Amino acid sequence: MLAIFISLGVASCEGESKSKDETSEESGVTTDMEKNMTTDLAQVPFYSIGGDSTSLANYVGKAVLVVNVASKCGYTKQYAGLEELYRRYKDSGLIVIGFPANNFGGQEPGTDEEILEFCRTTFDVTFPMMSKVRVKGEDKHPLFIELTEKSILPGEIKWNFTKFLIDRNGSLVKRFDSGVEPLSDEMLASIKELL
Repeated sequence: MLAIFISLGVASCEGESKSKDETSEESGVTTDMEKNMTTDLAQVPFYSIGGDSTSLANYVGKAVLVVNVASKCGYTKQYAGLEELYRRYKDSGLIVIGFPANNFGGQEPGTDEEILEFCRTTFDVTFPMMSKVRVKGEDKHPLFIELTEKSILPGEIKWNFTKFLIDRNGSLVKRFDSGVEPLSDEMLASIKELL
C-alpha cells in the first residue's frame, strides 16, 4: 500500500522558493531511485492525532507519501486531492497520512482535535492523521530530520504541502514541492510505479 504523510501548517503560501538542488526547475520533482536512505525510516516513532504511538513500521510493504500540510494555506485545497488519491488507490496499497505543523506563517495554530475536526468537516478526510509536529528548525521532528537532512533528497522544507514518496521497502524515492498537485500526472505516475 502507499501511505501519504501530511503535515498541517497555517500561513501565506506565496513566495515559496525553489532550489535546483532540491527540485526539478520545471516540474518541482526531485528523484534519485538508485541511492538508499542512511537510516531506517520505519523505526522513527511518532504519534497519531489521537495520541497513540506509531511509526512507519505499521506500513511495511506499502508505499508511503509524507506531506506537511496546513489548514490556513493557499495549498490547503490539496486536502481534497490527497483524499481522492487515497480513496482511489488505498485498495491497491496507498495510505495517506497527515502530519500537522505550524512552521510556516502560523498557518496551523489549532490543537490536534481542532485540526482533525477541520479536516473531516471541510475535506471529508479519512486517511490517517498524525499529531502536530515541527518540520523545520531546532525542534524538528526526527522523521523530518531523516527526510530533510539525512536522506538522498536533502534540503529544508520550503513551505506547506511538500510531499515525500517512500517505496514499499521504506526508501525515499521522490520529493515534490508544494505546487505539485496530488492528482497531477507526475504524482500519479510516481505512485503507480510503486503499486
